[in-house]
Amino acid sequence: LVRYCSDKCQEDHRPNHEAMCKERATELRDEILFKQPDSNHSGDCPICCLPMPIGGKYSSMMACCSKIICNGCVHANQMRELEGNLQQKCPFCRHPTPKTAKESETRMMKRIEVNDSFATFQMGLRRHDEGNHEEAFKYWTKAVELGDVESHYLLSTMYQGGPGVEKDEKKEVYHLEQAAIGGDR
Repeated sequence: LVRYCSDKCQEDHRPNHEAMCKERATELRDEILFKQPDSNHSGDCPICCLPMPIGGKYSSMMACCSKIICNGCVHANQMRELEGNLQQKCPFCRHPTPKTAKESETRMMKRIEVNDSFATFQMGLRRHDEGNHEEAFKYWTKAVELGDVESHYLLSTMYQGGPGVEKDEKKEVYHLEQAAIGGDR
């Protein structure tokens, strides 16, 4: 913005530049907020390296390693396993797929313990779907701290007046902006 040669110079000239500094700070914020991201916030499939489809409908999270794999790679792996009469394994890490929901949740909790942002986000979704909004809020808050963009959006909807959280417009807007900057919705 503006550089001053000394503290005295800054004190003398700051009133002249304060309005310009605020205007420039607003311009920089808008530039960051409305810049189109280089890629989808979900990234690329770790197997085929193609951009992940928007929305979780066309991708799957692997319970063992918390990797998100496009459904094309999941299907190709399943076909390979069927044709070769092989045991079902994760297409990324090759660990056997969990047999029960309890085993899947145990694996996800292990991923959460090592600060996996996507596993933390997914556990928040599970808790939200179960109606446990306080737990969902806790998991999404942790996922945001770990860098998950989708959790910012979901926290913004909770602060909008969703169950389990007191309405807070400033926090709602903050999380909505962070989600937009990260490339979500």
